[in-house]
Amino acid sequence: MESIIIVGGKVGYNLLKTLRERGYQVTLVERDRDICAKIADELDADVICGDGTDLNVLSDAGIADAEIIAAVTGTDEENLVICQIAKISFNIQKTIARVNNPKNIDMFKFLGVNRIVCSTEVIANLIESELDREEYRIIQTFERGSMLLAELDIRCKNPWCGLAIKDLKLPEECVITSVVRDEKVIYPRGDTQICEGDKVLFITNHPALTGLMNTLHDRRI
Repeated sequence: MESIIIVGGKVGYNLLKTLRERGYQVTLVERDRDICAKIADELDADVICGDGTDLNVLSDAGIADAEIIAAVTGTDEENLVICQIAKISFNIQKTIARVNNPKNIDMFKFLGVNRIVCSTEVIANLIESELDREEYRIIQTFERGSMLLAELDIRCKNPWCGLAIKDLKLPEECVITSVVRDEKVIYPRGDTQICEGDKVLFITNHPALTGLMNTLHDRRI
């Protein structure tokens, strides 16, 4: 699979190095001549010196044969323009953009960028997942943080304790995937009863998780 990374810097350098080590054919586009020379020498990689929004530069980088374009500059607007050029001018079907401002994520989605990576949002989710909570924790995030895998510890005062799965009042955006009991995984059915000491794993999103935890807290009072 051939891909093009737009802009070097630390992000582009590490991305290029990682993909090369995994055996992928990658070309990097970078404006700064000194950075280009350094990366080319250190990684023995294909590096094109030029503006990633310039059609001629992209043509020189072999965009006509590329399957994926990753725009990882430090400017959201430039990353969006690069992805738009790739799609409209070169019919690239897979575009990846780095987004620095989380407020721009919806706009990128609306304008057709296939994959969006927001380091701010990812770091925020990682911090949140490490914070101590009384009952639950976020194990993993998916789809750029919009989907969560969470784990809920069932204690004696938890309103779920003693209920069957079918009797739980869950938000529409919440699906129970498994129950861990005595280190054994149970794939639940409607009549599976939740017991004290269980760990219930479920897929949800941030708003539904907040609402669910508030509901459980209110019902304990």
